Amino acid sequence: MSTGRLCRGVIRIAGLALLAVAAGCTTMGPQSIPRDRQGYSYAIGESWKEQTLLNIVRLRYADAPVFLDVSSIVASYAAEGQVDGSVTFPPHASATPTLGGYGRFTTKPTISYAPLTGDKFAQSLLRLIAPASVFQMIQAGYPADFILGATTRAINGHYNRSSGVNAREADAEFSELTDRLRHVQRAEGLGMRIERRENGDATLLFFRGQAEPQLDQEVARVRDLLGIRKSPEFNLVYGATARNDTEIALLTRSMLEILLDFSNCVEVPAEHIAQGRAFPGYPPGQANATRRLATIHSGSAAPEDAYAAVRYRNTWYWVDDTDMNSKRAFAFMMVFFSLAETGTSAPAPVLTIGAN
Repeated sequence: MSTGRLCRGVIRIAGLALLAVAAGCTTMGPQSIPRDRQGYSYAIGESWKEQTLLNIVRLRYADAPVFLDVSSIVASYAAEGQVDGSVTFPPHASATPTLGGYGRFTTKPTISYAPLTGDKFAQSLLRLIAPASVFQMIQAGYPADFILGATTRAINGHYNRSSGVNAREADAEFSELTDRLRHVQRAEGLGMRIERRENGDATLLFFRGQAEPQLDQEVARVRDLLGIRKSPEFNLVYGATARNDTEIALLTRSMLEILLDFSNCVEVPAEHIAQGRAFPGYPPGQANATRRLATIHSGSAAPEDAYAAVRYRNTWYWVDDTDMNSKRAFAFMMVFFSLAETGTSAPAPVLTIGAN
């Protein structure tokens, strides 16, 4: 082989190696941020929906919920290339020139998971949602009937439905109250403000005055149901019943209670209930049928078009992608988790990533 031909071969291989390295480099640095952020965000969102759905189903079967948080994601990239060549001078028949080269691009994501246990578990699942947080969501525009139905056990002595050993229907007054508060909310007739006082912040609720006659009638009925006098403002407090006619007492639920309420929306196979493998759910009734937080289907085969689907005990459970009410309920669930979680979060693990 001539020296010129050998040189041209070396240059050609070197060019190919450099192209391979350059192709890897184009996906590194700032260019990787949109791709990685969208990809990981989508994957975490989908896995969160499936994890939540699975835990809802598990609760229906009296299994303990298990949550894993993605505490950190570190993506490490490396690109390298190498060209090798050798030739013997002067050339002779026994000498065999050699050429070689390679290019390599690698990515090594490091994902850390943190199980929800101990104090973190208590804060996220067992701590009661603050009454002020409930009405802050209502003030933000979320439907009052849905928010109160999901997060509240009682308002001024009127009780919501409950499950478990003491399963019961909701009081008729509770259902009427949440419906009328929704009407008042749509008419912008409900207001809220937080006032700083010496013994702590106070949450005050008020109804907008000089409204339309129809709204005035709704507000008057809400006052009757709550047993509050015609005062410009009312203190929002935690409790089952109010101490006087200027208070609105809210007995709120924990995140675990909300998940239990969602578990009663699972259409468990009838044979599982007959065999005693799962709770029967809410007692049948018109109020329970029309006020379900969501609808979770079940079947022996995987669904073709689902918002979220999981397999548990050889049965598939899913939320239909065309069911906007159920999809909205799952979106609110993430907000509920945030409202229930207070205090200092556990520190993220410290990772040492070697530079490439």
